[in-house]
Amino acid sequence: MENYGSKKIALTETALPQEAEQIFEKIVNLRELLMTYNSAIREVTTKLEILNDELSIKNRRNPIQFIKSRVKSPLSIANKLQRLEKEISVKSIMNSLNDVAGIRVISSFIDDVYEIADMLVKQDDVFLIETKDYIKNPKPNGYRSYHLIVEVPVFFSDKKQFVKVEIQIRTVAMDFWASLEHQLKYKENLENHQDIEVELKQCAEIIAETDLQMMNIRNKIEVTCSK
Repeated sequence: MENYGSKKIALTETALPQEAEQIFEKIVNLRELLMTYNSAIREVTTKLEILNDELSIKNRRNPIQFIKSRVKSPLSIANKLQRLEKEISVKSIMNSLNDVAGIRVISSFIDDVYEIADMLVKQDDVFLIETKDYIKNPKPNGYRSYHLIVEVPVFFSDKKQFVKVEIQIRTVAMDFWASLEHQLKYKENLENHQDIEVELKQCAEIIAETDLQMMNIRNKIEVTCSK
């Protein structure tokens, strides 16, 4: 049984040619869609790499430590559309979901986060849709990161298509906490779940304070070296 979209069609030798044609058309459309999102990730990643190269020359250090990216799986996309009570279709994916294409930028210091975001959205072909500043306004569990939804043009042989990309920018320390919190939070059969949540939030506060201290130390060093 092949489950594609909201309709289940049995792929047997007796399947009607029209049904088979519809299935293959949907598969081709999905492959093209995922290729489009992957292309948008490459567009934004290239922009970020160029900014990192430029800032490494100007500031003599790399503000970006590394960049991760992913495109949601078809199953994850379908599940999210169902939760939103949206039709499972290419049009619905493009219009209703902002995080099919995702990029995570890991920076060295807190001020790097804002500098990278500001430089990126100032570019003529990057259109800002939404921002969420979880650094200044952390989530209740202690999560910190800077989120952007942008739209960028992707150029193909016969068209230009605007595609949304979610960008998360955070420091190495923030990423360390978020990665471990995600692993620990979803462990099964935790008897002391509430205690662990309290400890994780305490760790988030310590890490946030450490981030600020490290940035202040860097500033002192830069002032000393500039004299």
